[in-house]
Amino acid sequence: MIIRKLFKFENAHIVRGCSSKRCRASLHGHSYKVELLFESNFLDNGQMVYDFGLMKLHMKELIESFDHAVTIWEQDDKEFIADMKKHSERWVQLPVSPSAEQFSRVIFLMVDRLLCNTVAVNGEKEVKLHSVIAHETDTGYAQGFKEDAYSVSMGVIELEKIVFSDAVIEEWSDPQMWKKIIEGSAFVNPETV
Repeated sequence: MIIRKLFKFENAHIVRGCSSKRCRASLHGHSYKVELLFESNFLDNGQMVYDFGLMKLHMKELIESFDHAVTIWEQDDKEFIADMKKHSERWVQLPVSPSAEQFSRVIFLMVDRLLCNTVAVNGEKEVKLHSVIAHETDTGYAQGFKEDAYSVSMGVIELEKIVFSDAVIEEWSDPQMWKKIIEGSAFVNPETV
């Protein structure tokens, strides 16, 4: 069975090297919709694949890290990067260009790592992240699967190179969340949400 949870965020970026001049030459924003699709052949004690309430915790915080922020590619012009960080409190720096395709891969890796490190307490069994759909517009989206997220031919994404601004980190319920995800620390689901 597959279940889906939809998240939304507003974000600005530049996608260098793309065909569209507007996208590669001007900072612009989108109202993103991100769908997380989970799968399992089992149901938990509540007869669910995974309680949607649990997704409102760390998964939501990770995705909302991009909300009202500028997403910066670490290989962009150094002066541009410095200006974005100087003039925006909320930013996320990625090791890949912030296209819809890369957003789907990055978010897949982030959520997959979190899910793999989460200790279930309500009988959840073999829950896997099936795919991530990153809607950049109402008419365009990218859907990333595990093989895409971990693809060498698409470029390896090192999670350790993702950097969140202090303003983003300060809004998390646990300011050490990203560090714990990177290190593989266990996250224990609460018994009630």
